[in-house]
Amino acid sequence: MNILIAGGTGLLGSCAAEVMINHGHQVHALTLPVSKDLKLPNQMFLHMCNFITASQDELDGYMKGMDAFIFAAGVDERVEFKPPVSEAYMYYNITPLQRLLTSAKKMGVKQAVVLGSYFSYFAKTWPHLKLVENHPYIASRIKQENIAFSYADDSFSVIVLELPYIFGIQEGRKPVWSIFVERFAKPHVIFFPKGGTAMVTTHQVGVAIYHALLYGINGKSYPLVSVNMPWKTMIRHALKAMDMNKSVITIPNWLAALGIKSMQKNYTKKGIEPGLNPKTFSKLMTAYTYIDPNLCADLRLPDDDIVKAIHASMSYAYQIMNQKAEVVDMKDAL
Repeated sequence: MNILIAGGTGLLGSCAAEVMINHGHQVHALTLPVSKDLKLPNQMFLHMCNFITASQDELDGYMKGMDAFIFAAGVDERVEFKPPVSEAYMYYNITPLQRLLTSAKKMGVKQAVVLGSYFSYFAKTWPHLKLVENHPYIASRIKQENIAFSYADDSFSVIVLELPYIFGIQEGRKPVWSIFVERFAKPHVIFFPKGGTAMVTTHQVGVAIYHALLYGINGKSYPLVSVNMPWKTMIRHALKAMDMNKSVITIPNWLAALGIKSMQKNYTKKGIEPGLNPKTFSKLMTAYTYIDPNLCADLRLPDDDIVKAIHASMSYAYQIMNQKAEVVDMKDAL
């Protein structure tokens, strides 16, 4: 297959590219200029293109001759924007996807895989939490899914992968988990709420993207999971990766809610509208956002060592923090 990836030089896009190249496929990436220190698959073709601002004719040209398209781009809730944050998500996540899917379908591409968030899964599964109403980021992900599926028909397959917490590294890129490393490094005791999360490794996501093309069902969203793990266990693995021996104490939900709500004052002071509303996010943060592995059984995720991946992510983030190393961050592409 000839496969085009928007976001092909990113953590997940490059991992998927490597998997598909190893299976004999030709992979192309739409990308902005990248750091020479960023590790990328050797045989991936790079096309310098800002797909947000490129003309529709330009996008059509890149889609020509492609069999499949993967959207592995955009921003998540960690990137801060001034209000209204929904406009930023529209600009970076939704409008580009619409334009690229329009081009893909027009140029005869047969399959598309869109990377989303497992928050969408819980928004649909737990309507009582009103996640769409309370959180602009989650609302944008649901909107993204609905738009993606609006393109699906008998001649054009569209699949969405709802991604949970992901562990693994790309050399030269700042790990997502730097925020946890910075938080855990100073205090002698770690206070954290109860709850837990589904998680996967970067390699498993790369395989899931490829297998979505091979085995996925048109018009279906797949929440991914390899391991469901309590926060306390994850934090202990993170501390071990940083060679730290600290106590981890689980705090009650009401105390966690107060701590999360205090974040709103900082956002207000900076003039930021968060994608996840601190006033109500504690209800999700203190839940066990676990996923049944049977829900992604079609994608045949390989076994992988999640603890090793956590260790790699945290130790690399800790190394970058201590050495003040210059690495690529999500914000660098904005």
